[in-house]
Amino acid sequence: MSHTVTVTRTTTTTTTSAIIINSGYLKSWPGLLKLAELILGIVTVGIVSYYVNKYIRLVYSPEIFFLLMAVTFLVGTFLLLTSCLISISTASIISKTIYEVVYHGFAFILVLAASLTLVTEINHKRQNYYGGDYEPYFAAAIIGLVNAALYLLSTIFALRSYRGL
Repeated sequence: MSHTVTVTRTTTTTTTSAIIINSGYLKSWPGLLKLAELILGIVTVGIVSYYVNKYIRLVYSPEIFFLLMAVTFLVGTFLLLTSCLISISTASIISKTIYEVVYHGFAFILVLAASLTLVTEINHKRQNYYGGDYEPYFAAAIIGLVNAALYLLSTIFALRSYRGL
């Protein structure tokens, strides 16, 4: 006995222009670390930028190196965080790639080097900082060291995620 079966398929496509924020990402450790790195990066760039432009004087190389590293990783962290907040799939996919391990590893090394260079330089040439510039530069360098520690933690989390642990 034979039967006739009719199969009907309906495909519905919906498009929306609304941007959905993945607020759950900020409740995870990687999301919180990126947010903290971003905030500390903004603070250090703000402090050093203000005091570099405050006086017309010779700007030392450690200040420029520190500012360059702080801005570079501020922008990179902002883009990573924004990507993970705008797209749910990005937050789950990018953590499983080697990109985050490499990015956070380089950020840790270079921000640590820039912060240590700045601390060493401002302590060595303390008398060259006019009108109380020593304390803000020292604070920026210490905040940079804290930010380097956060990048190290992010590297560890990224490595664990990459390896599937």
